Amino acid sequence: MRKVFFASGATAVATMGGAGAWAALADDTTTAGAGAAASPGGAPSGAPGGGAGGGPGDQGITEDFFGLTTDGKRVTDLFTIHSTGVATAPVISAAEAFLAGLTDDQRTSTQFTVHSTEWRLWSNVDSYARQGVSLADLTGTQKALGTALLEAALSADGLETTEKIRRINQAAGEAIGNTDAFNEDAYYWTVMGTPSATEPWGFQFDGHHLVVNYFVLGDQVVMSPCFWGSEPTEMEIDGTTVRVCHEEVEASLAFVNSLTPAQRKTAIASATKSNESMKAGAFSDNTVQAYEGLRGNTLSTAQRKKLLGIAEAFVGRARADAAKVRMAEIARHLDDTYVTWAGGIADDSAFYVRVHSPVVWIEVDCQAPGPLAGAYDSTQGTPTQKHVHAIIRTPNGNDYGRELLRQHYLTSPHHN
Repeated sequence: MRKVFFASGATAVATMGGAGAWAALADDTTTAGAGAAASPGGAPSGAPGGGAGGGPGDQGITEDFFGLTTDGKRVTDLFTIHSTGVATAPVISAAEAFLAGLTDDQRTSTQFTVHSTEWRLWSNVDSYARQGVSLADLTGTQKALGTALLEAALSADGLETTEKIRRINQAAGEAIGNTDAFNEDAYYWTVMGTPSATEPWGFQFDGHHLVVNYFVLGDQVVMSPCFWGSEPTEMEIDGTTVRVCHEEVEASLAFVNSLTPAQRKTAIASATKSNESMKAGAFSDNTVQAYEGLRGNTLSTAQRKKLLGIAEAFVGRARADAAKVRMAEIARHLDDTYVTWAGGIADDSAFYVRVHSPVVWIEVDCQAPGPLAGAYDSTQGTPTQKHVHAIIRTPNGNDYGRELLRQHYLTSPHHN
């Protein structure tokens, strides 16, 4: 059973701003949702970790949400409630259909309040004890409704990536004789709030090497944190080569190889790559990390395009109109975007890269062989492109759409 601990509820009141907003969000520390409660217990286990992009099966939350920052202080006025022109009606309809297709018991265990801690209770680790309804619990018709929801929210590439990660997880599990832990149905749905054209809501799709958080408020979408990974990243399945997570790897290498020797000296912190370098994986919502590496305002036009290409590999997994809005937001802050690198820069090199700005945080982390090493005849040791963890986040408080949610409660008359 997962544990949910909070160290500073009073502090959260001070940082929220506005009694109405805090009153609306206060039960984020105590309420799991409409049908299931998070289970507190024991003493706080310390600040959240997650450097490996996951955590043990009993990992829990130990502090209130604040968001990623460079110094423990949020940059304000980055995110506002405004019209974006994104067509969210298809996502709303698909979510309504998915919920309607569940049994009463399934719906009770799947639907949570929009300000629930369930948003933050995700993990890349296969053994993590998740809530919601798993694909294994669904009928074929119900699974199809879930797929339709992903299809409405994601691009064709995004949907294909989720399917490939699940297929490789199944095939790798079969290869090592452990499909109890590694299979294509060990992925869970939760829905936060009630799908609506005017009120905030969202969903989470969560499992091994795959986490999608999708927040909706009117025509605004926040698709973060999202975790994409695989071990291995390429496998022969039923006579076909299935390859995944290569877009972010190739885009990262294309960028670093576009740099001049002087720029590389600034960007590359280390020529060697440790096993696990990720700093803001699961249970690291409040990571404090100063900017490091090469700044975007020193790049040529061609280099800036390649830097945006790294972001596009992630953002392009959302539906096209939402991705366009997000890429424009990232581009506006490109001068204040920093890139740091560790590892090699050859086509087959294992590496770690972090792209960090006021509005986006991206990490691509090539890791050493893990629990599925036997599926590709590998052993523990040197990091490799065959085991990739990658994440995209929204710093300064807007992961899970939390800053937009706060503003909604502050400004909506029916919440005051």
